[in-house]
Amino acid sequence: MSTYDEVAPVAGQAGLAQIPPDPEKSTGKLRVLLVEDEPADAELTLRALRQGGFTPQADIAQTPEEFTSLVRKNSYDVILADYKLPNWNGMESVEILRREGLDVPVMVVSGALGELKAVECIKQGAADYVLKDQLTRLPESVRRAIREKKLREQNKHGQDELARSNRDLEQFAYVASHDLQEPLRMVATYTQLLAERYKGKLDADADKYINYAVDGALRMQILVRDLLAFSRVGRQGTEFEPTDCNEVMETVLKNLQAALADSGARVIYEGLPTVTADGSQMVQVFQNLIANAMKFRGAEPPVIQITGEKKNREWLFSVADNGIGIAPEHAEVVFAIFKRLHTRTEYPGSGIGLSICKKIVEHHGGRIWVESESGHGCTFHFTLPEKPSQSKSDTADEINS
Repeated sequence: MSTYDEVAPVAGQAGLAQIPPDPEKSTGKLRVLLVEDEPADAELTLRALRQGGFTPQADIAQTPEEFTSLVRKNSYDVILADYKLPNWNGMESVEILRREGLDVPVMVVSGALGELKAVECIKQGAADYVLKDQLTRLPESVRRAIREKKLREQNKHGQDELARSNRDLEQFAYVASHDLQEPLRMVATYTQLLAERYKGKLDADADKYINYAVDGALRMQILVRDLLAFSRVGRQGTEFEPTDCNEVMETVLKNLQAALADSGARVIYEGLPTVTADGSQMVQVFQNLIANAMKFRGAEPPVIQITGEKKNREWLFSVADNGIGIAPEHAEVVFAIFKRLHTRTEYPGSGIGLSICKKIVEHHGGRIWVESESGHGCTFHFTLPEKPSQSKSDTADEINS
């Protein structure tokens, strides 16, 4: 294991190390880890970097053990790896970096590398490859690899900030809706008492105003309850486990028994698959979609057909109805929280049901969408991965209620 700051010229290359960098191309210091067993090749590589405007400080690793030790101790801008060394393959450095959880660009610098082998190196995770007889390409390739790494870091930082912001918003929504329930219950209860006790004892305007207050309080209770349900999705940290969707449907139909009888709806399903999911959340998804179909029914009694089938590496579910349908231009906005396409006098509700479905499906790693034409019913489709990438929520634990 060696360290290069100012590398001495090797035999037959006198004066190479003294070539100054071009000031117009100067880009500052560069911390490099060379996976190389030939000192002459190491010097030629560093010379190319200096001529390209870098001031390299380099360490050399000739074995996997040396490489692992160095990347654990030091932070490198780039790794330049010979493809073939006596005791190991330089591309193994990519796998070591993955195991160590490090994002450092690895560039293959080799004396000979066929096109197929070069493509294979890129597929395995190399940032680029440069042949040793074309080292003039190296500085620009290094710059590009470093730019790409910075973009990845910025993107990850942005995603981390967005995730943190979303967690904060969900926490706020949960606390706000949770803490609002008791005062709202009191407002609703006492306005209802006023309506019952003083109905007809005051003037007509008073009765009307009290009814407005009762209606507003009850609607606010429903809104807060639904907002609390929305904020709870993914907070419980429930394990995903094998879930028989036929048993899920049995629970849903029991929960909706009264509504199904009132609407005369028929729900048709058969042979639904067993998926890896949170069973209680699957109940929410199917229950919201079926309730949605009953609410937005047409002149005929609702007929709701549910299917589930394997498509590549995911399960595709469909919930089709014969209701009033959705205009194609509204197919995306129906999943937005509080978004309504009709007035409350036409169809009651808070406009959160489909948002909850979307949040649950995405929490499981799937996606949801609707296909419809106004007046011709809707078909809601959603997918669930065959093997979810997580078995429990990575969001905060639910606050005790």
